[in-house]
Amino acid sequence: MLLDPERRLTRGVVAGGLLPLVFLLAAASFACAQQRTIPAPKQVIYPGEIIRDSMLTDIAVDESEALDNAIVDNRAALIGKVAKRTLLPGREIADFAIANPRAVANGAHVTLMYRDGALTIVTSAQALEPGSIGDTIKVRNEDTGLTVSGRIQSDGSVAVSGG
Repeated sequence: MLLDPERRLTRGVVAGGLLPLVFLLAAASFACAQQRTIPAPKQVIYPGEIIRDSMLTDIAVDESEALDNAIVDNRAALIGKVAKRTLLPGREIADFAIANPRAVANGAHVTLMYRDGALTIVTSAQALEPGSIGDTIKVRNEDTGLTVSGRIQSDGSVAVSGG
């Protein structure tokens, strides 16, 4: 079978010229992807450390990465939180890697409050589990020995409700 020299030339142009052009266009579209800045650690942040603004810097990431629900993209959402895992400099921070700081430690003595209208009962209790503000934890009433569940308030007390 004889090959037409002009056809061979066409194949060379398609294979040699068009394919690299396709790769070049793909690389250009990748480079033009929307960039967005998100907060990242400026230094190593160890578990248990409270995140301060001075510990953060901004990094540029692709819009698709920044839209991932698992990545924290708001600096205000990080400040005052506690690292649950080691956070590395220049890397995105996953939302599961941070937590609210503990307001009540396991075994801590807390004020237990019950309110119903004008009636307020206050007693002391021992926390049976740790928790952050807004968490529901179990506490043991020190006077009666009964275990109840209550919500941690901003002042560190635990509020219980009837029912």
